Amino acid sequence: MGSIQDLPAMKTNPKAIFFTDFDGTITLQDSNDYMTDNIGYGVEKRRQGNIDTLEGKITFRDSFQEMLDSVTAPFPECIDLLVKNIKLDPGFKDFFEWTLENNVPVVVLSSGMVPVIRALLKNLIGPDSEKIEVVANDVKARPGKKIDEENGWDIQFHDESGFGHDKSLTLRPYGQLPDDIRPIMFYAGDGVSDLSAARESDLLFAKKGKDLINYCVREEIPFTVFADFKSIAAKVKEIVEGKVTVKDAAQDGFKQYKAGEAGV
Repeated sequence: MGSIQDLPAMKTNPKAIFFTDFDGTITLQDSNDYMTDNIGYGVEKRRQGNIDTLEGKITFRDSFQEMLDSVTAPFPECIDLLVKNIKLDPGFKDFFEWTLENNVPVVVLSSGMVPVIRALLKNLIGPDSEKIEVVANDVKARPGKKIDEENGWDIQFHDESGFGHDKSLTLRPYGQLPDDIRPIMFYAGDGVSDLSAARESDLLFAKKGKDLINYCVREEIPFTVFADFKSIAAKVKEIVEGKVTVKDAAQDGFKQYKAGEAGV
């Protein structure tokens, strides 16, 4: 069973917690894809790595390591490139303000790197971004190098799993809390980095037209489709206010997929 003392998002005894991927979910672009496509080995090889991961031919960890190894620019230059080019989902800021007002903690679970995420959140949201818990990989210097040198930095994975960051390790203790204190658990994601989280929430939001939908359909994991955070906000509010049940919302994805409305 989970213990509240070990779970930061339970400090305010929330009725619900919103867990979310960062890249391509809170943001319009994936920062790691953006680096790889523009200053790494390019779109084609990166996309093939995603497909191979979905098909189980390679672990996400190995595919992601290859992606980032192809980016040799000094780390501060990478941060500068991303801050200038990565944009926020237009509905996220309003949704985040609603979560602050309604005691719904937001927890970012990312296969990206904490310094990148923090720099982007600070730029896109401002000081309130510090109220978002971030659980992600980190950055380290390569042997004999400094991160501000050419080919000087490397990813430091969160754990030893094939995901590099197994998001279920953070989610599962919340799900194991006693029923009388266990919050509703939402999760939003878009792609291969979210496969480890897909089964662990009460309601999974999968981004329209992205790889996570194909995975959920294949594995028969309930989900609902979102196009942007405006649609997420509407559904979360309905559930928190008791107007819609999680179970009903979780059936929407298959209906949308079968109706050709999931973008895949």
